Amino acid sequence: MEAIHHTTVKTNGINLHIAAVGTGPPVLLLHGFPEFWYSWRHQLIYLSSIGYRAIAPDLRGYGDSDAPPSADAYTTLHIVGDLVGLLDELGIEKVLLVGNDWGAIIAWYLCLFRPDRIKAAVILSVQFFPRNPTTPFVEAFKSVLGDQFYMVRFQQPGQAEEEFGTVDIKKFFNEVMSNRDPRAPYLPGEVKFEGLPPPPPATWLTPEDIDVYADMFSRTGFTGGLNYYRAFDRTWELTAAWTRAEIKVPVKFIVGDLDLTYHFPGAQEYIHGDGFKRDVPGLEEVVVMKDTSHFINQERPNETNAHIHDFFNKFC
Repeated sequence: MEAIHHTTVKTNGINLHIAAVGTGPPVLLLHGFPEFWYSWRHQLIYLSSIGYRAIAPDLRGYGDSDAPPSADAYTTLHIVGDLVGLLDELGIEKVLLVGNDWGAIIAWYLCLFRPDRIKAAVILSVQFFPRNPTTPFVEAFKSVLGDQFYMVRFQQPGQAEEEFGTVDIKKFFNEVMSNRDPRAPYLPGEVKFEGLPPPPPATWLTPEDIDVYADMFSRTGFTGGLNYYRAFDRTWELTAAWTRAEIKVPVKFIVGDLDLTYHFPGAQEYIHGDGFKRDVPGLEEVVVMKDTSHFINQERPNETNAHIHDFFNKFC
């Protein structure tokens, strides 16, 4: 960890903090919610040890990167703009790409908007969401999963922040990251998983890891991350020109069999049916990790690292 270099890059009108280590073909690692660069600690060390240049930014709104106050500044066009500017500032023409959770969603859009900048991608947890021209993303989730589904509840500015402010933040991170129940999380008036007993602590998550997450989010708050959800329908509005556009970048998709996203209504039918390959003709492989939940790259670092290296080795 001591070898990881931390710096700040100016891009797309903001300051973006990055953690980077190693030399060789560059790999861009995109984290999700509620995380920051630290989520890729295992991949940073591993990839740098086998000859890659591993780069993990704190995405806008997270960690030590700038956090614009308006939710309108968190569409996928903004985030992809940050990353293209980051590549330009680092002198990288094409990059190998990895994303998990919201980082997966951003990775899909980066492949969609700027395939010329991506050699290949390994995307974890969240499959591609093709744009339905008649139904915004959050409305679609609400129609299937109801008003208390966490993405819907996150829409009201200030409400989730107030609820997060009442929780024991170390307990929160332990329970969220240790959760292995694939049922969709609901937030009935407070930040918790309705009806689910607290999970036992994850064996892959140390007290020191919890401290790192809790310390960071105690300092930054959660608004930056929540704004990604609040801008999701704005993304839908702004991406009409990409309706039915295909992702032709070479992709390997990995999901855990206990991942809540894998159990969203229709997800498995889409992933294993014809839809996924139709929308992502560059899709080369789908891997379902057994007995694995949402935070794949941390829960199963060795297996995840092996999959990343095996796939990217074909493009280097």
